[in-house]
Order: sequence, then structure tokens, then C-alpha cells
Amino acid sequence: MSLKTIAAKIFAHRIAKRTEKWVNNPIKTQEKVFRELIKSGRQTKFGNDHSLKTIINHSDFINKVPIRDYEDLKDYISLIVAGEKDILWPGKPVYFAKTSGTTSGAKYIPITEGSIKEQVKASRNAILNYIHETGNANFVTGKMIFLQGSPVLEEKNGVKFGRLSGISAHYVPNYLQKNRLPTWETNCIEDWETKVNAIVEETKGEDMTVIAGIPSWVQMYFEKLKENTNQYIGDLFENLELFIYGGVNYEPYRKKFESLMGRKVASIELFPASEGFFAYQNSQKEKGMLLLLNAGIFYEFVRSDDFFSESPKRITIKDVEIGVDYVMIISTNAGLWAYNLGDTIRFISTYPFKIVVSGRIKHFISAFGEHVIAKEVEEAMLIATDLIDASISEFTVAPQITPEGEELPYHEWFIEFEKLPKDMNSFIQQLDKALQKQNSYYYDLIVGKVLQTLKVTPIINGGFMKYMKSIGKLGGQNKVQRLSNDRKVAEGLSKFKVTNT
Repeated sequence: MSLKTIAAKIFAHRIAKRTEKWVNNPIKTQEKVFRELIKSGRQTKFGNDHSLKTIINHSDFINKVPIRDYEDLKDYISLIVAGEKDILWPGKPVYFAKTSGTTSGAKYIPITEGSIKEQVKASRNAILNYIHETGNANFVTGKMIFLQGSPVLEEKNGVKFGRLSGISAHYVPNYLQKNRLPTWETNCIEDWETKVNAIVEETKGEDMTVIAGIPSWVQMYFEKLKENTNQYIGDLFENLELFIYGGVNYEPYRKKFESLMGRKVASIELFPASEGFFAYQNSQKEKGMLLLLNAGIFYEFVRSDDFFSESPKRITIKDVEIGVDYVMIISTNAGLWAYNLGDTIRFISTYPFKIVVSGRIKHFISAFGEHVIAKEVEEAMLIATDLIDASISEFTVAPQITPEGEELPYHEWFIEFEKLPKDMNSFIQQLDKALQKQNSYYYDLIVGKVLQTLKVTPIINGGFMKYMKSIGKLGGQNKVQRLSNDRKVAEGLSKFKVTNT
């Protein structure tokens, strides 16, 4: 056993003990975070505008600070971009994470010195937790790849701009620098296809033990590797032990990944965003991710079915219930206050507080009152592909409100198949049946003949990648939108549909 492996195990044990302390005191931990945030926020323009000096408890906070999304904070952020300080948080942020918002165009999310430290710490602790739980640490001596955006940053008025993954590249600890791939030069390549081809050349002869990234883009890397070497990834990288992912649900990609790998590989799910690092998978034996309650983030929750009411009820961690979909509202040490992240989560346990991401409050289909969310369509897809023996590379769903002739409206599923079902009609029936079981409103609309059975539009091999490239969102942190309430994504994908089915 190498010194590096021994050191990793010792460090992992120490971090596990620290984690245990706040996990066993969740309410007090969140109350402490709340007090610290309010204390710092009082020194800012936002604090003056919202009378943070008068806030003592959560009830005061609800009365003084309404729920906001990015558009509602834009005026404050514009002041920071212009060079002003003490706006949302004392001083200036050290970075702006540039994201491609689905509703707001480009967004600039402030990242402070404190918040980036929490991001880095959470990424590290997720791996250390795996080492502590499993006892496996030999992978730390191998090569590790993190598929991410370019680390090249711009600067304006003393604040650097870039993608979160590119910013994070500047914080890889020294003890991992020799293990890390791709090279800095390759990581700086902007064009995603060119970058992936370069990464393939750099890594195909290496002893890769850890691979991390958004599943859809890691899949593209694996496909190019297999095409280049004519080997399963698990054979090419004999010591590959760990796949670390976040950003989207891995389950729809699992079959394809395992077919590319040729064997199973342990995985760790993360829940990071430009706005903060919220949770990571802390057990290889149990589902869900541990919600990080000591990471400079104060959490509030609103039931998703109540969110669009006139006065949605905001609760804290102590009042959440298992099995309920909540919109997650965050206040952070980067100056986001009662901020609607846009994600919906579901608690699967309390003490410890563990969650799964169930979808996006802005990404749903409710053209007919059904309010179908990502978790439901993904679960339906898993059920149908298992029953019919099919596999997929990618999919998205949109409503067809005005079909031709006298047809009833329907949900249209755009699917890029890895393995086509032998009987497409049976596949469609099983998919629709599974969705009805997931969502009672959808069931009622089908039974009541408001909607007809869903339809499937097969997409050509590589079609989703071509679509993402056509809209300038290929690679990096960009993800295919799983659900739409309009036809914008559907119209873009229609150019890549299979025409001879």
C-alpha cells in the first residue's frame, strides 16, 4: 500500500468524524448558518433594502425577504458587475460563474471566497466519504479525469468570469495535479468535439481510475474511446473504479454506460450548481444524497404543488416530510437570498437528511394541468426499457397541443435509441402506462380522453448531440432539457428525427 493510499484513508477517517458531528445536530447546524448569513448580510445594500438588522428568526426573514429568482436579483448583480462592492455580500465576489439560463439568457452567479471553498470541500469530501465507507483508496494513485469547461477566465472590474467547472479547475489540490488529466492545454480547448478527441488521445494509454463529469458528455467521451480503441472502457482502463457525476439523473444513461464499460463501476452522485454545492451520495448501499447543512447555505422548502399559489408556505429543515416534492430555496454565503434554485427535491430520509432530485420547477409539462415532472418521465422510461428490452442514449418530452385534424392532444417523446424495441407499439403502451402510474393527473386526462396515448419520435444516432451543437450548447455543463411546456426544443429536434420508420 502506497503512502498516498495510507494518507487518504487517514484523512477520510478524520473527515468522516467531522461530518458525523453536524449530521447528528442538523437543526442547530442550520440555525447557526442562518445567524451567520444574516450577520454578514446586514453590511450590504441588500441588507439595508430588506432591513436585515431587524431579523431575529425565520419568521422575520419570511416577512422581510421574499422568494426570488435570478431576474429579481438582476439589478443587484448588475451593480456588482459594474464594480460596486457590498451589494449582496460584503466586499466583491472573486468570481462570476457564467451559466446559460433556460429562461433568462446568460446568467452571472456571484461566487465568493467562502462559497468556492465550500464547493471544493464538498467535492473532496464526497470522495473521502467513499474511501471511508468502502476502504478502497488505491485509485488515488492512478490517473483521474474531470470533463469540464475551459479554465480560461475573463476579468472585469476586478472579478473573474467563467464556467463553474472552469473555475473549479483552478482549485485542484497540489497532491492531485500529477494524477490529473487532461493537460491544461487540452482543457483550454473551447470547441467540445475537438476537445474530446484530444482527451481521447491523451487518456487512451493511461491508467485511468476515476472519471467525472455530466453523464451525457462522459458518454460521448466513452463512445469516441471505444471507436478509437475497439475496446470496452472497463478493459481499456482495467483499474477504473469510480465514476463521479452530477447535473442530471444517471439512471436513464446507466444501461448505455454499462454496455460501453463492459462491466459495472462504482459511482458517486453529486448535486453541485453555480449557486452552491448542496449534496453528495454518502453511501454505496443506500439511495439518495446527504444534504449539506454546514456549507454556508440556509435551506427553505416549498411544496411544489403549492409553489405557484399566492402565498406559498416556506418551511425549514425541521418541518420537511419524506416523499414530498419541494422547491428548494437557498440563502448563501455568496449573497443569494431566498433564491429559487429551480430544482425540486424529495426527502427519502431524515436524520440524516437525504434527498433525491426530482426535477425542475420550471421544467415540467402542464399544458393540460397534469404537471408531469422529470422524475416521473425518467422512472417511466426505466420501467419501459426494462420490460421491452430497449436502451436509449437521450430523450426529451414536449406537449403537442394542436395536432393535425381531429386528433386528441398528446405528449411527444423524442428518443435517441441505443437499442430499438422490437415492438414499438408495446414499448409505447408500457411507457404510457408507467407514466400514468407515476402521475394521477396524467392518468385522469388519458382516461377522460382529454389526451391520447403518448407518441414516440425516434431521433437519429447522434441527433441530440447535433441539436445541442446547433444551439451552441455542446459540452461543458450544458444539459439536454428533459421536459418542456412548449415546442421550442421539439422544433429544434425535429430536424434530426428518423424519417424511414
